[in-house]
Amino acid sequence: MEKILIVDDEAFICENLQRILGEEHYDTAVAQTGDAALRWLRENQVDLVFLDLNLPDRNGLDILKDIKGLDPDLLVIVITGYASVESAVEALKMGAYDYIKKPFKADVIKLIVRLALETQSLKREVRSLKKQHEGWLADGAVIAESRAFQEILQQVREVARHSDTTVLITGETGTGKDLIARTIHTLSPRSTRPFLEINCAALPESLLESELFGHESGAFTGAKVRKLGLFEAANRGTILLDELGEMHLGIQAKLLRVLEDKKLRRVGGTQTLEVDVRIIAATNVDLREAIKARRFREDLYYRLHAFPIHLPPLRERPEDVIALAKTFLSEYCRKYGRGFGGISPEAQRRLAAYPWPGNVRELRHIVERICILHEGERILESHLPRELSDPCESEVKDLLPPDFAIPPEGIDLDQVVDRFTHDLIERVLGMVDGNISQAAKLLRIPRGTLRYKLEKHHVESASD
Repeated sequence: MEKILIVDDEAFICENLQRILGEEHYDTAVAQTGDAALRWLRENQVDLVFLDLNLPDRNGLDILKDIKGLDPDLLVIVITGYASVESAVEALKMGAYDYIKKPFKADVIKLIVRLALETQSLKREVRSLKKQHEGWLADGAVIAESRAFQEILQQVREVARHSDTTVLITGETGTGKDLIARTIHTLSPRSTRPFLEINCAALPESLLESELFGHESGAFTGAKVRKLGLFEAANRGTILLDELGEMHLGIQAKLLRVLEDKKLRRVGGTQTLEVDVRIIAATNVDLREAIKARRFREDLYYRLHAFPIHLPPLRERPEDVIALAKTFLSEYCRKYGRGFGGISPEAQRRLAAYPWPGNVRELRHIVERICILHEGERILESHLPRELSDPCESEVKDLLPPDFAIPPEGIDLDQVVDRFTHDLIERVLGMVDGNISQAAKLLRIPRGTLRYKLEKHHVESASD
């Protein structure tokens, strides 16, 4: 339960706030002087403070300064009864989260407290993630056995030093784009500032705009108080725009202006605000194709393309599969109290041979599932899920002609397999009139994997 301290010498105000906050199940305490509030804060943990600027013993702004001295991250909402808001504006400059004027409404109090506590929770999560990622890097848990990924990590180290450079990370779903973005932030001069991320595909256009740029009170129905957007909240830090390829064109235009001018306006606002944020964008969409389809702005693409990093799928770096699996195994053995000491050679062969359409995320989930369901000294082939342990060998054998023979001079296996794969995919596409989704179902592979094979084996397709 969140703890809120109310600092006010008027009993009616304190009782009213306690009643309103009690309806939301917050735990409250009251201090009627500034000195009493400071004593209470030194001895207790608190999530939020309501501070009256007109106290009997000391100036409220001085108390605010002392509170910030005790805990710079503690959120303070100042209360003012003055007709002028000059003192409240000064309090905001000193680090107050927001202010309210007497008399106040219950619904406004409830909303501003909810938003303030969400902000506090976000700050704590950022600090926790930063600590976690620093430990992760220190322990060398960035798995890069393959040369391809070692080269990527070298790019990450280099671009991290240049804290104003925009980065575009591309790659299939599950390849670790968010992890690479966090690594860039953690290794950068901005590491002590916030790292915030947003999924551009998860929100409608109007809400995404408000989340990114903030809004003023009254900007739209339900906007009862001013809200800071992620660009302001992450000032001097880093923002990850995940699933950028799904961003609406209208928001793309506004994002381009922020990138070019380092300035923004909140929704419904007239004031221009300067922001200092590194932008990292991530997408599994082919942005060049999206540009051709007029779903993505070409000028924004080239603005984001300052430093591109492409993450190869796991099937293209099989050297990393076993190393990653062993890392995840150690993690989940600790979490679930299992005693697996390694992976059997047979299981390793199955893991290395699987194409991993879900990439690193799929591998992590499979290792976790094994640790939940099984116990033993090592992971065995029998512990693997069916898609890894049953390669349908009999079905493949039935596809070969009964009179298939190897010539005396031998054959080029890779060439034969490529030719067979090309012809098989082409035949299946013909059966479904070029529909990629239906073809993927018939071939029992994810659509993304089929797209990869279409490109690799130079097979032309029609549409989804």
